[in-house]
Amino acid sequence: MSVSGLSPAGPGLLSSALAAAGLGWHVFPCAPGSKRPALKGNWQELATTSPDQVRSWWSCQPYNIGIACGPSALVVIDLDVAAGRDPAASPGGPYSGEASLRLLCQVRGQRYPAGTYTVDTPSGGCHLYFSAPAIPVRNSAGKIGTRIDIRADGGYVVGAGSRTGAGSYVARGDVLPLTMPLPAWITRLLTDRPLSPQAAPLPPPGAQGRAYALAALREETRKVAAAQPGTRNDALNRAAFSLGQLVAAGLLLPLPVMTSLADAAACSGLPDDEARRTIRSGMAAGAKKPRMTAAS
Repeated sequence: MSVSGLSPAGPGLLSSALAAAGLGWHVFPCAPGSKRPALKGNWQELATTSPDQVRSWWSCQPYNIGIACGPSALVVIDLDVAAGRDPAASPGGPYSGEASLRLLCQVRGQRYPAGTYTVDTPSGGCHLYFSAPAIPVRNSAGKIGTRIDIRADGGYVVGAGSRTGAGSYVARGDVLPLTMPLPAWITRLLTDRPLSPQAAPLPPPGAQGRAYALAALREETRKVAAAQPGTRNDALNRAAFSLGQLVAAGLLLPLPVMTSLADAAACSGLPDDEARRTIRSGMAAGAKKPRMTAAS
């Protein structure tokens, strides 16, 4: 578990590392100016809350601060910005993880999870810190949305006070970090296994059928927004087909479906012209096989 170095960390890095450890977060050194662990050993096993160990490590070099999420009982939502995009030119724009998360909240009918401890990252994105739920949550990349990564059990984040060549990790606000519990609906998205199309039940009749269709619209647009390069057009086509079936059954209106799918496709990074063609063809194909209600 040794580290080697020539010069100690400045008071800012040391105090930031001690503050994180004081919150019960297990910290470890990352290479100066880097996100790479600096320990000769398993960083997750060696991460600690011991003030003496923290002082010993950071007396060697100006290490950046790694926070092991699993031992710290943290789930961190990492909202990134697409490479080559200037986040300052369009904060929260369509190429950002923040935009993906806001769309996800919209289609799920949930509030944006603001108010928890947040660290702005050098890329122009941010880390949202949450207390981990009782059910295990694992690392994932893009599972719930484009440019939304999850750092949880088995993962780590670079803590506030750290610096790279691209800039600094800066905590928002001057108050003691407050980590809210991970919202239950996000926990479900990260841990539930979606039903396969074959296992999906038929829509119920009447008002229940319309509620079912609206829920399907939210879920299908979420999947499109979360689709990764190489899968985006296929995800959009399948969503358009499925929702086209519900439109043909009279459970949804076509214009809101087309608009919602177009917004989700834009959030995933799919070009507008390609998205429009896929939506039209997918919905037309679905309309030929209406999804009738269970009472039909």
